[in-house]
Amino acid sequence: MLVLVFTAAVSLGLGALGLPSPVLFGALVGGMAHALTSPTELGVPPAAFRIGQGVIGVTIGAMVSVAALQQAGRDLLPIALVTLGTLALSLGAGRLLALRRDVSPVTGAFALIAGGASGIVAVARDLGADERVVTVVQYLRVLVVLLAMPLVTSVVFAPAGGAGGPRDAGVTGAAGSDGALAAETGFVLVSLVLGLALARALPVPTGVLLWPMLVAAVLAATGWLGAAGVPVVVQWVGYLLIGVQVGLRFTRESLRSIARMLPVVLVLIAGLVVSTAAMGVVLARATEVDGLTAYLATTPGGLFAVLATAADSGADVTYVLAVQVLRLVVILLLTPLLARWLRPDAGPSSR
Repeated sequence: MLVLVFTAAVSLGLGALGLPSPVLFGALVGGMAHALTSPTELGVPPAAFRIGQGVIGVTIGAMVSVAALQQAGRDLLPIALVTLGTLALSLGAGRLLALRRDVSPVTGAFALIAGGASGIVAVARDLGADERVVTVVQYLRVLVVLLAMPLVTSVVFAPAGGAGGPRDAGVTGAAGSDGALAAETGFVLVSLVLGLALARALPVPTGVLLWPMLVAAVLAATGWLGAAGVPVVVQWVGYLLIGVQVGLRFTRESLRSIARMLPVVLVLIAGLVVSTAAMGVVLARATEVDGLTAYLATTPGGLFAVLATAADSGADVTYVLAVQVLRLVVILLLTPLLARWLRPDAGPSSR
């Protein structure tokens, strides 16, 4: 209850400041506040976290644009170059971290690779990396990205959004009548149930987000269920579950486990965030997308929060999704090859 009360207070403050997705970032701060100050461990139940991810997927699916997908297809070359550039920057940062005697090259690489944090953490031990270091550094990277994103979005780009829900007319969630609210609720329930069932039957990386998103996109495009929208309160539930889950990971014990390398890690993460933002500038110059969309598309991680921010700030959600998912797929495909390449050269390991 204290986490929820603190989250509500922070969310109201962030909303008053006009920051995008205030519930998401308020929940992140609320979860961190508990994790860093209380000896009692809390966690979001796995089923609830899956629902939160699914709600974000449905919200994005209702906004998928065929025109944006076509634009991403035309921009495939610059998108591919930016993706490879981000991967190279990640590996370079990982190599710098591995200059420490207590970090092996494979641990450094997978600790700082930009994207797919949950997938990388899940296979870190099997790939010969120090699972503890990879887990803490990966989620620390996500945390830095999430904390920087609302500030950059609001200060640099000053979008029109900021009250916590998408501003697209089709996904406002502000139902004008009981009938519209019932139609939106039915849309969410069908998309969520079918999407999560597909995610269980056909498991793929981030499938809990992607399958509900695909189901929602199909239903929205066909109009089979009428209004394709997600009520604002439902969006808030999804944002809250995602934000609290990330915040609760940062316990004093987890940070203590990498205390000696924490300053170096923070510098490397900050450098990675700035460098990928520069990649966003390149993407915006090389294509017709706006600067905010390009920045969010190249942000190094935090897929769920990035998409939520894109939906709330008026960026092209479909384009952001296409670039982020492409990088995620490339990273997950290259992960075993990178492990085999780096492991023979591994120096002293922290395992």
